[in-house]
Amino acid sequence: MSFVLEPIQTAALPVVDTEQKFPVRRVYCVGRNYAAHAREMGFDPDREPPFFFCKPNDKESIVPVPANTAVNIPYPVQTANYHYEIELVVAIAKDGKDIAVEDAANYIFGYAVGLDMTRRDLQMAMREKGRPWEVGKAFDFSAPIGPIHPISATGEINKADISLKVNGKEKQQSDVSHLIWSVSETIANLSSLFELKAGDLIFTGTPEGVGAVVKGDVMKADIAGLTGITVNVV
Repeated sequence: MSFVLEPIQTAALPVVDTEQKFPVRRVYCVGRNYAAHAREMGFDPDREPPFFFCKPNDKESIVPVPANTAVNIPYPVQTANYHYEIELVVAIAKDGKDIAVEDAANYIFGYAVGLDMTRRDLQMAMREKGRPWEVGKAFDFSAPIGPIHPISATGEINKADISLKVNGKEKQQSDVSHLIWSVSETIANLSSLFELKAGDLIFTGTPEGVGAVVKGDVMKADIAGLTGITVNVV
């Protein structure tokens, strides 16, 4: 078979302690899934069901961050308010739809540390006009992600410290147990809207403390039990 254009290459992430890589099919993100973050964004977390948006799965948008290696990402165009959001990322192992909460862990391949980088000013402008968020969320280099740890090694992650530092100063600190919708509940809810497939990633939401970074800043993101990532803004 021939193509009129070179086929687009999707991203792949390293799997801890193996030579294998996890091929990325789709990237789903949960909005405002920590109560304190929902409040700092001006919303009542007790009234809103989970909602989702997507990021691209191409090699320009997803930035694999190897263990013990910092990576550089460029400050994006058309923004003056570029924000970090640390998140637990869940990798899906097999296909499923209408998944029960009690069965959701059986669909998890593993976990990683991720950053949902955001052009906040563009996102807010779109939100105020009732328009989609893509210009604020789905741009190049918007999803740095660390190596994936298989669930067979970590077990289910329902409680773990999650934190982010900028230039050595702590900006975000919480625990995964503070998710409004747990990982299993998120998988169940998302699978009622889309048939999940092997290779999907889910960004599960960020805790409070989001803020802006500028060129020269260094972000260090950590979740207990997973490989942390270091990302430089250039």
